[in-house]
Amino acid sequence: MKDEHNDVELNRSLGLWSALSLVVGTIIGVGIFVRQAAVLDDAGSTTGALLAWLAGGIITLTAGLTIAEIATQMPETGGLYVYMEKLYGKLWGFLSGWMQIIIYGPAMIASLGAYLSLLLIDFFHIPQAWTIPIALISIILVGILNLFSNRYGAGFAIITTICKLLPVAALVIFGLFFGDQSALGHSISQVHQSAGGFGVAILATLFAFDGWILVANLGGEIKNPSKRLPQAIVLGILGVLVIYLLVTFGVFRSIPAQKIHDLGTGAIPYMANKDFGTIGGKLLSIGIIISIVGCMNGKIMTFPRIMYAMAKDKELPFQHVLAYLSPTTRTPIWCTVTTLVIAGIMIVFFDADRLSELCIFTVYCFYVMAFFGPTILRRRNPGIKRAFSIPLYPLTPIIAILGSLFVIVSEIMSDLQGVLLSFIFVIIGIPVFYYEMRKQKDD
Repeated sequence: MKDEHNDVELNRSLGLWSALSLVVGTIIGVGIFVRQAAVLDDAGSTTGALLAWLAGGIITLTAGLTIAEIATQMPETGGLYVYMEKLYGKLWGFLSGWMQIIIYGPAMIASLGAYLSLLLIDFFHIPQAWTIPIALISIILVGILNLFSNRYGAGFAIITTICKLLPVAALVIFGLFFGDQSALGHSISQVHQSAGGFGVAILATLFAFDGWILVANLGGEIKNPSKRLPQAIVLGILGVLVIYLLVTFGVFRSIPAQKIHDLGTGAIPYMANKDFGTIGGKLLSIGIIISIVGCMNGKIMTFPRIMYAMAKDKELPFQHVLAYLSPTTRTPIWCTVTTLVIAGIMIVFFDADRLSELCIFTVYCFYVMAFFGPTILRRRNPGIKRAFSIPLYPLTPIIAILGSLFVIVSEIMSDLQGVLLSFIFVIIGIPVFYYEMRKQKDD
């Protein structure tokens, strides 16, 4: 992808391991560590909870397989933004990108920064007054790393992914081999009656699997993207699915179901202290901190690429600045800085968690549209040779579509006000789009 101002290109230097680490690292944040009790409560039993994690993983895998076929035909920087534009036209592409760069991406980065700050304050016994400054410092430091060559961000992703998997492996091993509980068949019926049920349990796991699609934003920086991008998406989701199932099984082997319910988000820290002592609890906290930092790194690395792709297409205000690539690092430095500034404003003035939740509805609306993509492309280009084809087509994309529709309907039923607000975020982008299009014509 050429930059018309300085002829600098994005650095196509990321291999399979870098892409795979970004998929795994971006998915595994804090969800698997804090959602065990919530999923168990909604499912009503340990068997139901395991099936909910499996169902969430299968839905996510079908989504990944579906996007993988599209990615092989559109291996460009921008991911979902590019897919929507080429499938449905410029307006739909713009709106999907607009929502991600203005609200969703910065809000996710901000919420990770805020949660990381709380953990650091608790771990080092820092005064609460430092909550916001530490959150800002954390996103700035990770952001600075991503102002350098993409090799540094990718290398950091590999390191943090390995580090976060070490405590996960310890939890799994001790749970499987030293746990004295039966992991299947234990129910908490008194909770199940007032909880959301199996469907809500699946919904909770889907949010813990989210983030896998962000590696597609780096299509212009991955070596042989038509081959490596599908491999990274599919292998990454499969790996996370196995990890989530093993961790959940290990927790259920170590702690009685009723105890998990009583502990809530403290179930895994309790397990770490029980199995490894106080030092084990501290090491787990370090593992979770590293996990969040790695997840934040993946998002800071990938979301600015959407902004860059949109600026290259002359669809954003200040496009000449945002489309700039550093001749030295070959990274979109002003897009990264802009993303961090928006995230910082959210940390200081807004509830970033709530903002990211508001965008879930619209994200999944765009997902559903994208999942129809393989069918559209197969009809548009009959007989074309594809580098990757969806297995079990059309069943696989149908499952992905139904899973996303389930999230959409659930959001409408549980948070109608939030759904309407998320529509407002998207609609604000329409006049921006037409203004920039008119500027293009005048030029």
